[in-house]
Amino acid sequence: MRENRLYANINKCIFGAEEIPFSGSFLGKDGVRADPEKVCAIAQWPVPVSQKDLRKWLGLANYLHKYSANYAEMARPLTNLLKKDAVWSWTSEAQQAFEAIKSSLQSAPILSLPDEERPFSVVCDASDFAIVCALLQVDAEGRER
Repeated sequence: MRENRLYANINKCIFGAEEIPFSGSFLGKDGVRADPEKVCAIAQWPVPVSQKDLRKWLGLANYLHKYSANYAEMARPLTNLLKKDAVWSWTSEAQQAFEAIKSSLQSAPILSLPDEERPFSVVCDASDFAIVCALLQVDAEGRER
């Protein structure tokens, strides 16, 4: 490291840990999982009362969207409230979307690390308002991950 002028700060180093925090997630031998503190913050967030409140909450939720299947579809009623000419009206549809995202993130899966020895497949889907692609592998038990 010194040869390339790279230095480690001993106060920032973690040795022998099962998993380490990195960029809002935890990385471990089994994969990547959402930071429980961020998930807890999302779950405990009160119902937004303005576009500004909703924008803050969606900013945090969007950061963890990779842990939630169909996130864009679930968030659509909320993102519609942020459009330039939208009138603020917290409807039952918005409440359901808010709760669905919270629930989805609270039961977020651990994302598996890739196995270079196994083949990859790409799955894509799109609708009028969202597109999603996933990089998958079949694990040793025959499950797509």
